Amino acid sequence: MERPTEIGASTVIRGELTAREDIVVSGRVEGSIQSEGHRVTVNDGANVTADIIAREIVVSGHVEGALSAKDRIALSATADVQGELSAPAITIADGAGFRGKVETTGERKAKLQLAS
Repeated sequence: MERPTEIGASTVIRGELTAREDIVVSGRVEGSIQSEGHRVTVNDGANVTADIIAREIVVSGHVEGALSAKDRIALSATADVQGELSAPAITIADGAGFRGKVETTGERKAKLQLAS
């Protein structure tokens, strides 16, 4: 089992972050994050100003940008997101902050779900 690429809480990345493995962000990223076929997780306390492309995106921290996932996007109760969400399945937990546009797309039946 592969370990994910981890961006530590004191780490700041400016530019393009591309990986062929899961990415876990606990620090700050400004630019773009791409991990097609894998998961990108933005932990609580992380600050991301970037467009994100991945198979699955899970957000618990702060994100500004366009998020595009092949399978699903999940915003937890601590998420604060401003931008665009695009995926076949999108879950927004009760308490999450979201400002922007949502588009459900893909091969699977489009599904927007508000978690409680």
